[in-house]
Amino acid sequence: MKIAVTTDSGSGISQQEAKELGITVIPMPFSIDEKTYFEDVNIAEDAFYETLKPSATIHTSQPELYTIEEIWRGLLKEYDAIVHIPLTSGLSSTCQSAIMLASDIDEERVQVVDNRKVSFSQKISVLQALKLIDEGKTASEIKELLEANSDDNTIYIGLETLDFLKAGGRLTQAVAAIGSILKIKPVLTIVEGGHLDTFTRARTKKGIKREIIKALKHDAIEKFNDPEGENCYFGVAYAGNREEGEVFANEIAEAFPNRMDYPITVVPLSEIIVCHTGPHILGASIMHKLNK
Repeated sequence: MKIAVTTDSGSGISQQEAKELGITVIPMPFSIDEKTYFEDVNIAEDAFYETLKPSATIHTSQPELYTIEEIWRGLLKEYDAIVHIPLTSGLSSTCQSAIMLASDIDEERVQVVDNRKVSFSQKISVLQALKLIDEGKTASEIKELLEANSDDNTIYIGLETLDFLKAGGRLTQAVAAIGSILKIKPVLTIVEGGHLDTFTRARTKKGIKREIIKALKHDAIEKFNDPEGENCYFGVAYAGNREEGEVFANEIAEAFPNRMDYPITVVPLSEIIVCHTGPHILGASIMHKLNK
């Protein structure tokens, strides 16, 4: 069976990397001051961060269904089936829309995976799907395996500023003001259902990294019963601060010297997420290898 893999730019996979992997990445749209952009298509990374200001009017949305339909119908002329791995349903309605579209096209041939992943973990799911295809799994078997492992990761995102959450209405003015005065930097996590929520707080970038590494160690022990991370992937996400991301990856490597022999993946946080969090974030994730 010939199976295609599609995902969206929430995965942090660039269009160039998608070509190298042999997959299709659907760009997520967003608008800044009423101008519409498509991630990694009509706006360069530097231009995005120059344009992104707390005072700007920012809106995020999902890809047009006709765009996804056109991509899928084109692929189905060459492939027997499609496995689509979208951004977590807790952060975007893209997943539910894709499920509805798949049922209209052919829900047997188009399998939409709702395994509540974002950024690094979404990218790893794509790589796992490609490996499962090589192993001879069907599209429905891949969907079943990935969804059965939907609780196999945690992600933490440390923010540089509260301004973007305030502008997006996710914080009250009073809380944002107090946070700014006290120089509080929240660390967010994805909770059950795939939604972002506050995990803890820190006052400095160093404190953010310390809290995240502590959380990763806790998860390795309590969630995965794997203190050394010998069966876990680790990833780092950044937003316009790749050098900081690389340094953080090295610090995580030092904290888990006996981790699984797999490079710590450093990926840009999707611009669709950065529209809400703001730039210069540092995030990290731990993800257990696929249980088959």
